[in-house]
Amino acid sequence: MSDYQDFLNRKRPATVAVGFDLPPASLHPRLFPHQRDIVLWALRLGKAAIFADTGLGKTAMQLEYARHVVAHTGGKVLILAPLAVALQTVAEAKLLDLDVRYCRHQDQVQDGVTIANYEMLPHFKPGDFAGVVLDESSILKAHDGKTRTSIIESFADTSYKLACTATPAPNDFMELGNHSQFLGVLSQHEMLAMYFVHDGGSTQDWRLKGHAEKDFWRWVASWACVIRKPSDLGYDDGAYTLPPLAIHEQRVDSPDMAESQGALFTLPAMTLQEQRQARRSSLDARVAACAEKVNATSDQWLIWCELNAEGDALAAAIPGSVQVAGSDTPEHKERAMLDFAAGKIRVLVSKPSICGFGMNWQNCANVAFVGIGHSFEMFYQAIRRCWRFGQTRPVNVHIVISEAESAVLANVLRKEQDARRMGDQMVAHMNEFVRENVLTSGRVDVPYSHTIESGDGWTMHRGDCVDVIKSIATDSVHYSVFSPPFASLYTYSDSARDMGNCATHDEFYRHFMYLVPELLRVTKPGRLLSFHCMNLPTSKTRDGYIGISDFRGILIKAFQDAGWIFHSEVVIWKDPVTAMQRTKALGLLHKQLKKDSCMSRQGIPDYLVTMRKPGDNPERVTHTDDSFPVSVWQRYASPVWMDVNPTRTLQHESAREDADERHICPLQLDVIERALDLWTNPGDMVLSPFAGIGSEGHVALLRDRRFVGIELKGSYFQQACANLTEASRRKNQATLFDSAVSA
Repeated sequence: MSDYQDFLNRKRPATVAVGFDLPPASLHPRLFPHQRDIVLWALRLGKAAIFADTGLGKTAMQLEYARHVVAHTGGKVLILAPLAVALQTVAEAKLLDLDVRYCRHQDQVQDGVTIANYEMLPHFKPGDFAGVVLDESSILKAHDGKTRTSIIESFADTSYKLACTATPAPNDFMELGNHSQFLGVLSQHEMLAMYFVHDGGSTQDWRLKGHAEKDFWRWVASWACVIRKPSDLGYDDGAYTLPPLAIHEQRVDSPDMAESQGALFTLPAMTLQEQRQARRSSLDARVAACAEKVNATSDQWLIWCELNAEGDALAAAIPGSVQVAGSDTPEHKERAMLDFAAGKIRVLVSKPSICGFGMNWQNCANVAFVGIGHSFEMFYQAIRRCWRFGQTRPVNVHIVISEAESAVLANVLRKEQDARRMGDQMVAHMNEFVRENVLTSGRVDVPYSHTIESGDGWTMHRGDCVDVIKSIATDSVHYSVFSPPFASLYTYSDSARDMGNCATHDEFYRHFMYLVPELLRVTKPGRLLSFHCMNLPTSKTRDGYIGISDFRGILIKAFQDAGWIFHSEVVIWKDPVTAMQRTKALGLLHKQLKKDSCMSRQGIPDYLVTMRKPGDNPERVTHTDDSFPVSVWQRYASPVWMDVNPTRTLQHESAREDADERHICPLQLDVIERALDLWTNPGDMVLSPFAGIGSEGHVALLRDRRFVGIELKGSYFQQACANLTEASRRKNQATLFDSAVSA
């Protein structure tokens, strides 16, 4: 088993603590105390994230980090930043007596620190750099998966990594997972397995386990520093106490909208379609109201819009204004943003998605939103371009919206409260752990143990099925039926021994192949094994594309490679409407037919695949017409079972740990009953190496078979023992009743 232990050890990523110590005096004297200590912490870890609110000096910290990585390694460091922020960083580096070279291609790179825009990453060779810094690393949360995946894969082997951004979006735990994966701490799948759970069959909505909340934030604190103001970490706020921020809401009426609603007065637009209509119908009124304010002063103004038509109208209504649009050249965007910072442009008009991140515009104290979107992050970052460290005047934010858009503003303000609550949680844990200098990272190991419980006709092992099956005698099992972990679709525990904790299908296959030959060994010649499975949908977030992975084929190949014979399979019908409502899969949505039906697909069924061990069966399984009439056989012989009740599963509510976890997908009792009736005799030994809460054993005992099960997860093991004890009681009670009747 040493080979298996080596495999388990390889499943664990290397610790993130790979850095070096420096004396505080070695850092540049321009750094504030909180900046100095955070940089020392990041260098000590080697791979870290700085979630510092806007204006707290992320640029200075990342530059100082890069300087010392270059000095320590003798290699090069690449900083990736949004457009125009790169040139601003080059200028700030000079204040720290550091030369940073702005490059667009690998051929321009020299020794020391290089900075480039994210869009230029394909033109560089990540392997040539000893370190990488992500400025505005919230780019890792990109939901299409392409940018995130490219960055994570490009720098997977980079020794030194620093990710810098403001506090992550409220409740966006996937963004934290992406940062962790980029740094090489835990993959997103491992993070989910350790700290999160999703209820029922909805595989898209994960929530933090109630009992794991403190441990989760302790883990985040081990590789990320979260700070909203210096006093969060015990430092003096001093100059970081910002001037007042005043938000002024101005609503304009849109008679056209009221008319379209069939009302005397404009009603709040609730649906996305209504909100878009409200925005378009009120465009002229909103632009006129904003232009009136801006044209009445000679002050600088930063005006945010979301529609191209809004930007064009604002530029036309405000003399001397400069618009930065998505279609503009990179050179125009950079020059306009830098000229605004230098005071050469009085009014800048753009979208938060274009200019809302990274820029320092403390020179401006007037901000206007001509309409507002649902993104709190965009709203927050757009304001923070001006309301940040270095701002000496009160900042006035004017939000010009139509009466119908009030619901959108209310949603953004609700998200602001969520963000504040999440920030409070994160900072509370950071205070404790950063101050105590607990600055190493790793995973929490779950102790492994093997225990056995048994009852009348059954035995349950709590342990790793790869280890436990070694104790089962050769040619002793008549039939096995189980549902293996669905690769990484469901994560049941944080143990490396859990086959659900595999980063890739290939890793799952290698792990599973430690079990399959042993299943062949313990099975009697000519007897069968059935596994329940489904093909797995891919996603842009996890895989970078939408499609289906042939998990069924992977399992069949595993058994065939071990010497099993592919015996039969049956398709178990699943209602596509239920699947659509539960998963919201793009391919099942009716509206996708109207958009592009080439992305539409059928629902994904379950399969019961049956394998046979070579050799002659020494104990035939026979049936009579009374026990197995032709009508029943015709249903069972069908290649598609249309009548399996998906909700008829073993009771599982008490399988929770700390009133929080439950078994996600217990195998349907209809499927188990049919398989046992068809392929076993009374008294046969039935095995499930993934026993879960004991569904297969429950049916086996009620049908007068014996059962041996293996389960790794403690709460499932305990529930399985309770269910098997109850099944034995019911079987014995039925036997006594039959005896009394016959007497």
